[in-house]
Amino acid sequence: MNEDLFREEVRQWLEANCPAAMRQPITSEEMVWGGSEVSFTSDDQRLWFDRMRDKGWFAPDWPVAYGGGGLAPRQLRVLEAEMRRLGCRQPQYNLGIWMLAPVLLELGTEAQKREHLLPMAQGRVRWCQGFSEPNAGSDLASLKTAARLEGEGDDAVFVVNGSKLWTSYGDRSDWMYALVRTDPTVPKQQGISFLLIDMKSPGIEVKPIELISGKSSFCAVFFDNVRVPRRHLVGPLNGGWGVAKKLLAHERAAMSKFTEGGAPSHDPLDVARPHLFDEQGQLREPALRDQLASVMMDAHAFALTHRRVQAQALARQDVSGPASIMKLVQTEQEVAKYELLMRALGADGLQWTEDNPHPPSQDVARAWLLSKTYTIAGGSSEVQLNIIARRVLGLPAGGAA
Repeated sequence: MNEDLFREEVRQWLEANCPAAMRQPITSEEMVWGGSEVSFTSDDQRLWFDRMRDKGWFAPDWPVAYGGGGLAPRQLRVLEAEMRRLGCRQPQYNLGIWMLAPVLLELGTEAQKREHLLPMAQGRVRWCQGFSEPNAGSDLASLKTAARLEGEGDDAVFVVNGSKLWTSYGDRSDWMYALVRTDPTVPKQQGISFLLIDMKSPGIEVKPIELISGKSSFCAVFFDNVRVPRRHLVGPLNGGWGVAKKLLAHERAAMSKFTEGGAPSHDPLDVARPHLFDEQGQLREPALRDQLASVMMDAHAFALTHRRVQAQALARQDVSGPASIMKLVQTEQEVAKYELLMRALGADGLQWTEDNPHPPSQDVARAWLLSKTYTIAGGSSEVQLNIIARRVLGLPAGGAA
């Protein structure tokens, strides 16, 4: 189809189907997560969810056979551009679509694709990630959660014992994709496998972790003789490290996409305006002018870079290096932005109670605390710097120039 014609069709469809309320900046309370128990705060949310699902645009570039929209790379770019132009919210948030699905499309068996991709594309299943452990965070290959294979053929199962930590929304997820140790006798990276685990399986216990920000999105997950059918092994036995590296490349890209694509993130100018400008529009605090301008310019440059890397990925170019750079830059930019906003808000930024008469200030304070976690989740900034040094710049492993 002619690209201009397709753009006009997409534009008309979005204008007709995306409610005006779904073209406004989103708050954390308004985020719709796909899963077996989807909740909506308004009829407009439900309508937008249903129409994008029925259009196949939860996963617009997937094959139609797996519930996707079947769009070509150029068509996907048009759709994303038109959604940005209108300010359309993400119709749902689904880590399975953003991170696990690309791996299944590449490495999964046909049975795995049929079982798991269609529910994702319909927003019926919520996934969480079981990688980090109490003693295996940045050094992920040191994980201890064990999976012992019992039986043979179609009846074979993995018996899983151990625990995972910092599992985002583990208490609300239907399935987990996890790294487990299946051979403790070989070098640590060679004895890891990649499993899909039903969170309703007997022997799984999930405990939320309370955070300083007041939210409990992170959980600890415990496995006590949890039986996982062998058919839920993705990739080869003991080949999970290679699968994980592919997924982590998508995770880092997804984390940057998550913020740029509609997740709650304050506009620094909107927040700072009443605190830094007087009634005549003049800056009360000229010393903060350059910092505010720098934050805004950095955000704009990142958005442009993100779109360029997206185009490279759609062209099947290797974006593993840029993905690590983007994750590092975006999370550090969020920290710098909220540090500036907290300085601009002054005492107002410290308000915290639930009956706070200035909820935007309260939200900024919570976001300021949460921004610190982004420099750790998905690979800490220090780990990203090591990856960039070795894989992008080609520096020696010892760090020498």
